[in-house]
Amino acid sequence: MRVIVVGAGQVGSSIAESFADTHDVVVVDIDGSRVESLNYSVDVLAIQGDGRDLDTLAEAGVQDADMVIASTDIDDANIVTCGTASAVSDAFTIARVKRPQYLRAWQRSHTPFGVDFMVCTDLLAAKTIVGIIGLPTAQDVDMFADGLVQMTEFEIPAESPVANQTVREADRFESLTFVAIMRDESVVIPRGDTTIEPGDDVVVIGSPESTREFSAAIAPEKDGPDDIVVVGGGEIGFQTATLLEERGFTPRLVERDEERARWLAENLPKTTVMHSDATDQEFLERENVDRTDVFIAALENDQQNLLATLLAKRIGAERTIAVVNTGDFTDIFEAVGVDVAVSPREATAEEIIRFTRSRRTENVAIIEGDRAEVLEIEIGPDSLLAGRTIREAADDLPDRVVIGAIARDGEHITPRGDTKVRVGDHVVVFAAGGVVGEVTKSI
Repeated sequence: MRVIVVGAGQVGSSIAESFADTHDVVVVDIDGSRVESLNYSVDVLAIQGDGRDLDTLAEAGVQDADMVIASTDIDDANIVTCGTASAVSDAFTIARVKRPQYLRAWQRSHTPFGVDFMVCTDLLAAKTIVGIIGLPTAQDVDMFADGLVQMTEFEIPAESPVANQTVREADRFESLTFVAIMRDESVVIPRGDTTIEPGDDVVVIGSPESTREFSAAIAPEKDGPDDIVVVGGGEIGFQTATLLEERGFTPRLVERDEERARWLAENLPKTTVMHSDATDQEFLERENVDRTDVFIAALENDQQNLLATLLAKRIGAERTIAVVNTGDFTDIFEAVGVDVAVSPREATAEEIIRFTRSRRTENVAIIEGDRAEVLEIEIGPDSLLAGRTIREAADDLPDRVVIGAIARDGEHITPRGDTKVRVGDHVVVFAAGGVVGEVTKSI
């Protein structure tokens, strides 16, 4: 498949790298230094130019392209790029946008701008934040098989009852599979006698009910959040508060701009909106942020988000979540004390990448950059799993692959050695980095 990626920032580069092993990839960017860097570091053809320009797209081979992905930081440019590509080719077009109003207009339009699929960065970030909130110590959450299956990455605190237990001892849940342990720089595929160490990130796949039970076992003293504070009333903050209201929460939201705060108060009926500076420690103390269960920083830049979350943590907030717009800062934020750093760009790349997998791949979750992926794959008659038990197929599966769950006719099935996989099943698979291509080809 020939893929053209317009925009070589974090999102575009991640997509290009994920495609490079299995597809013919051309990357277009207006910044010559980015183009030069990609040509040296990734097996793609990178060219300098404006993706909105027909001559640039022609140079990239748009007439023969199967897919065009517009992933710059400018919404209008991405939409125009897709429209231009659609006018001269039959390529499937994907546009990344930040503002949900573009997504809503696209969803309602009978002639949707020449865009076949649209991904909204801010809305995806808000969904990621809200998904994490209800599970203490969760670092990442993704849903599969229409909500039947959940993948969650949990950090194991030193004081957790699960710390220093074996996987066999910790696995007390009916529909849960321990698929990986992220330990330092390594990915450990756990066995029954593998010890879960303090500080490990444990990746589990199972039903949402069993995932919540495991979360309670990790941190039994922590109940679900009652007091949630969102700072920053921009699009991500607004969307986060909206989703929280839909789930029955009554959050508090802090916004510095008076006019924006007034608009938020009018449009968030279950949210208490406060007009103030969220980096003002006196304000945070006055508003009892020390008693807050979850503090979410969704301000305009990374520095403000880091300052706000560290201040909240210092005065006693139970858990802090920060939006990080610079991908390289995610690990740094968590290293200095932020509990969870959410990257809108990573979430967007993840959403787009699922279109790069085999035609039966329904969903993809990327774990810690490119260290691993979780994929939902519909089983076809040519799959190596079709009509075989997990035990029979084990020797033919690539190394460092774990089948975490099976969804069949609206039912969640926990895979065991004697579980037979049927054509039409949706299988949720963990694959360590480096073997994803093999998985999508064979399963």
